[in-house]
Amino acid sequence: MDADFRDWAAARVPALLRYAHLLTGDAHRAEDIVQTALTRTLLAWPRVQRKDDPEGYVRRTIARLVINDRRRAWRELLTAAPPEPPPHRAEPEEGWAMRDALAALPPRQRAVMVLRYYEDMTEAQIADTLGCSQGTVKSQASKALAKLRARLAAAEAAEAAEVTQ
Repeated sequence: MDADFRDWAAARVPALLRYAHLLTGDAHRAEDIVQTALTRTLLAWPRVQRKDDPEGYVRRTIARLVINDRRRAWRELLTAAPPEPPPHRAEPEEGWAMRDALAALPPRQRAVMVLRYYEDMTEAQIADTLGCSQGTVKSQASKALAKLRARLAAAEAAEAAEVTQ
């Protein structure tokens, strides 16, 4: 393995895992996707290094893997309840409500939201990263924001109903 790649990857893995976790909503899937993206990056390392943007290459690969990950769903057994209880949530509930709402979005909409608001990318940069048009980015962002607003409004209404009871 190339020493430059090993050093670069070791320094970037924590940030890449956070990024993938936001895109997938699942820490285990995020780990798998980052591993796949890093494998692809290693295979293309000489070319990626010449272009002097390994971070962009890996993030673009991660985003595309997440969006295309639906193809794997047929091999996985989905259940109504997780096999184990979720870990203790140390963050305020408001942050988890947003994270849960974000995780409920379809992969492309979630990717657009993460790239726009977490990565602070422009519509043109998002379009380039996802390999789509700026119009698609705008429409996906609009749909995602509408879904997020509706989901968070429903959560607030449910919370208000609990308080009044």
